[in-house]
Amino acid sequence: MGRKKIGIGYEDYRRMVDDGCYYVDKTLLVRDILKQGGMVTLFTRPRRFGKTLALSMLRTFFEAEIDPDGRPVDNSRYFAGMKVMGCGDEVLSRMGRHPVIKLSLKSAKQPDFRTAMLRLRDQIVSEFLRHEYLCNSKRLSVTEIQTLKDLMLPEREVKVRSDEDLMREMGRYATSLQFLSSVLAKHHGQNAIVLLDEYDVPLENAYFVGFYERMVAFVRSLFESVLKTNDALEFAVVTGCLRISRESIFTGLNHLSVNSIRDDSFAEGFGFTEEETESMLRDYGMEERIPEAKEWYNGYLFGRKEIYNPWSVISYVDAIANKGRLFPEPYWSNTSSNAIVRDLVWHADEERKRELEILIDGGTIEKRIHEDITYGDIHESDDNLWNFLFFTGYLKKVSERKDGKYVYVTMRIPNQEIACIYEDQVRGWFDNAMKKSDRGTFCKAVLDGDTEGMEDFLTDLLDRCISTFDGSESFYHGLLLSLLYGVPGYVPRSNREEGDGRPDIVLEPRRPRDPAIIFELKVRKKFTEMQGGLREAFGQIRDRRYEEGVLNDGFFGVISYGVCFCKKACVVGRYPGR
Repeated sequence: MGRKKIGIGYEDYRRMVDDGCYYVDKTLLVRDILKQGGMVTLFTRPRRFGKTLALSMLRTFFEAEIDPDGRPVDNSRYFAGMKVMGCGDEVLSRMGRHPVIKLSLKSAKQPDFRTAMLRLRDQIVSEFLRHEYLCNSKRLSVTEIQTLKDLMLPEREVKVRSDEDLMREMGRYATSLQFLSSVLAKHHGQNAIVLLDEYDVPLENAYFVGFYERMVAFVRSLFESVLKTNDALEFAVVTGCLRISRESIFTGLNHLSVNSIRDDSFAEGFGFTEEETESMLRDYGMEERIPEAKEWYNGYLFGRKEIYNPWSVISYVDAIANKGRLFPEPYWSNTSSNAIVRDLVWHADEERKRELEILIDGGTIEKRIHEDITYGDIHESDDNLWNFLFFTGYLKKVSERKDGKYVYVTMRIPNQEIACIYEDQVRGWFDNAMKKSDRGTFCKAVLDGDTEGMEDFLTDLLDRCISTFDGSESFYHGLLLSLLYGVPGYVPRSNREEGDGRPDIVLEPRRPRDPAIIFELKVRKKFTEMQGGLREAFGQIRDRRYEEGVLNDGFFGVISYGVCFCKKACVVGRYPGR
């Protein structure tokens, strides 16, 4: 009782406050923007790190909002008790002073160019309609008011039948934000603040779907008009995951200030600090879970500040404190397709496989870092691919050094949650490789007693995979069990009670006179210990009387194999007892 609601999925600051949700106070971002921000500040942070909520908070603070009846709206109550209220008159005097344009580009994540463009247009129209009071302004000309009305037409009233219609229509909206800022400034007597959220979502989507160049052209036009030579602009804040510059998205913006995860400034503005996370866990009676949360959701380094994934933390607290769940889960991985990790794993050459194995094993790799990334060039070089993973939150910085004119970053997988993403993709790749492998060769070797043939097949299959198992017997057990489902005339049974214990796998024949087949598995950390593992498997078959147990079930005969795995190698031996 008395605990605040956990605002899962809330992206609107005012609604979060109105609904009494738990809010980790990030309002000092207002002060930092005013004191440290540029004319145009681009924040690049991984997805689900609070960028949208932050822009909503900034809009609530700065906006000179007008209600539908033309009266000013006082939003000061949304900051009562917040940290920003202690920042003094220099900051607080800016509250409610400026007209604000806020636009999210994430609606353009669509399967084709036409749909993406029309969704973007709808978002722009919605922002115009939010400022519909301008149509009654005495400070605007008749022509300006008519242009406003034309740009407010809803979709149903604008016919877009052909590609030519579409391009003509979008041409009107490519400069619409610049026009809106100019009439807002004229009406209010104050320059406009522009907040652009998820600017790179349409570019990433267009790259993967196949209309990248056309999307780049529109976004470039939109940005150049409102951010480049706009006398009505007070300042702008743009958010995304990456800085994309080769396509000239920010051409000529020599006043652009880029803030990435490598910078100390604004390090606490996005994501949760360790102190904020621990405070939230205590507030919900989860103090004993602090080490677990750190292992799963910490690990990001913004500048020199340790940062937790906010989406995962609030999902974790909600699941444990409110829903009675028992264990942490990879919440962040469920918010995206993780397509780039899948591409990395499924198309890895030998060198990438080696590096992935190092990372999955908890190790580090070092890569030259650069912040200007082009989606079209992601697969052109390893540098681009690793940089993409680093800046989008799939890897974290451990340290960095400069060699000549280049900076090199040592990086690793941030935490258990992100490790799950890599492991899931690797296992998916491995399952696919197993499906494509010629299991008939392995099955024939099992039935013929060809231990060398079984060894060769298993070793070749393991050699082509990316290790995620780290010596886990359960992985090898699952691998062997999956392969044995293909043995004709047999049904595999796992961990049945036979004799004085349980053999790992028993193949039961469908035909009464065929022998049952026992597999006992062992795992060793060193190649030199594999023969010893095989002898242990044989001793277990003998001492626990597995074969007697199978024969007592009524089978006419039995064959037993010992199998010992070590990393990507195995040895197979036939038990000589019968």
